[in-house]
Amino acid sequence: MFDAAEVYLGTITSSSVQRVRVGKDENAKSLVVTLDRNEEMVDVFENIQMNWNLVCTQVEPSNCRNQNMSDLNATLRAKSIRDECKTVKLRTVIAYRSCWDPNAVNLNHPMTFKTLAMDSELKKELMEDLNNFLNGKEYYKRIGKAWKRGYLLYGPPGTGKSSLIAAMANYLNFDIYDLDLSEVRYNTELRLLLLSMPSRSILVIEDIDCSIKLENRENENDRNTGNNKMTLSGLLNFIDGLWSCCGDERVIIFTTNYKEQLDPALLRPGRMDVHICMSYCTPSVFKHLALNHLGLCHHGLFQQIDRLIEDVKVTPAEVAGELMRNKDTDASLQGLLNFLQNKMNEGDKVTSNNI
Repeated sequence: MFDAAEVYLGTITSSSVQRVRVGKDENAKSLVVTLDRNEEMVDVFENIQMNWNLVCTQVEPSNCRNQNMSDLNATLRAKSIRDECKTVKLRTVIAYRSCWDPNAVNLNHPMTFKTLAMDSELKKELMEDLNNFLNGKEYYKRIGKAWKRGYLLYGPPGTGKSSLIAAMANYLNFDIYDLDLSEVRYNTELRLLLLSMPSRSILVIEDIDCSIKLENRENENDRNTGNNKMTLSGLLNFIDGLWSCCGDERVIIFTTNYKEQLDPALLRPGRMDVHICMSYCTPSVFKHLALNHLGLCHHGLFQQIDRLIEDVKVTPAEVAGELMRNKDTDASLQGLLNFLQNKMNEGDKVTSNNI
């Protein structure tokens, strides 16, 4: 309870406080502020004025514990504050050792949903889906399903799949567990990795169509192909079988450039619940990129660029690269216009645009 109160009070500003203590550990994104000894703070919590004092004394141990509803609410609020301040970590697998590397690195990727260049309606729908997932503990329990959500990101290279994963991790404040299937030999290793993943985490399997050659379900009974090697059935059980229930509040993300090459069993709801097409650049995505890179909402060349983007296969990464070539806004947009015209002349036209 003391720890929860200390975290909560670190977010409150009060003119009555004369001194505070400031520190930071490796798991915090920002400085942590707490009351100093013998300081007093006045606060209103749930419409009740409270005077907080940090008094340090030595007392005899006691087995008596009494916690009321206000204590519980304060504890939950403190947990929420800790989650918001936590630094997002990125972990990967130690090759052929069936375990995650304990030396995680900080995910310092700055991408957020605010800066992500993505169709605005699609972005809104995705954020609403993530919010429903975060608040869905009782719902998942009531319907008898594991508290997890699967997302498939598909589309050509350079359309922002990795950027979207970073934005999702920063939004949820979940650590990322990046799984390279080529470093997993057996189904048993796959299960051990799943069991060692904590709750409130994101499992990412990128380029699922080409990372490894999975045995299809028809050939898995052929004992000549190997003893208990990793199979498609093993992967399906990993993400949607009994073992997938050993943990709560997990997100699973697959990425692919070629959705049509995936086994249909991977794509059904319960495994990949949401399919998100990361398509070629559209006029709305271009305007978001122009705002991010050049600070522009309007320009005389926008109309010409919009027309070309509707007809040319160009990825958001290519557009962003052209906008970064010159700090002068006019020169940057003219360079992009020339780039699009050259692609048009090369015949790289859009035949369909599916979002």
